[in-house]
Amino acid sequence: MTQNHKICVGVFLGPHGVRGQVRLGSFTDDPESIFTYEPLTDEEGSRVFALTARGVGKDHYIVSVKGCATREDAEELKGTRLYAARDALPPEGEGEYYHADLIGLEARDASGATIGVVENVFDYGAGTFLEIKPANAKSFMLPFKDAFVPVVDIKSGFVKVVLPEGWLTPEKPPKEKKKKSDIKRDE
Repeated sequence: MTQNHKICVGVFLGPHGVRGQVRLGSFTDDPESIFTYEPLTDEEGSRVFALTARGVGKDHYIVSVKGCATREDAEELKGTRLYAARDALPPEGEGEYYHADLIGLEARDASGATIGVVENVFDYGAGTFLEIKPANAKSFMLPFKDAFVPVVDIKSGFVKVVLPEGWLTPEKPPKEKKKKSDIKRDE
């Protein structure tokens, strides 16, 4: 497992007021822990953000960002994702994984044959899904549950997947519609 890469821990949602404060969404398990990870950078690592918590909204924090003094400055930050170094984050517990550690792993079947690569990880609230991209087919979603992904071996770079029967069966082409001129009337 690589400890050098960065993990997305939050995003600037937009301005709050006219004095340069910004609404901040946290992606961390304990939302307040975003303030303990330093330095926080943009994706490229070219900008470093020093945050000071100023308040709490319904599903976000209100923060001051060093160097951000006006509403226009805050508006420019909207949509900027904040990243922390992977090794600055707490170690994952047994059976827990950072999404970034799963992306890029090979997806293998029970015989060890490669089915594809984990292209993305999504959590829509009802559970986590892996997006797996086969070499010569469209990507597909697979629930990230023990029944479908019984083995995760980050050090060896793969996940073992169990696909339900017919999961990757190609779709049937749509039936051709008959033209009105092809339909015969009973006389």
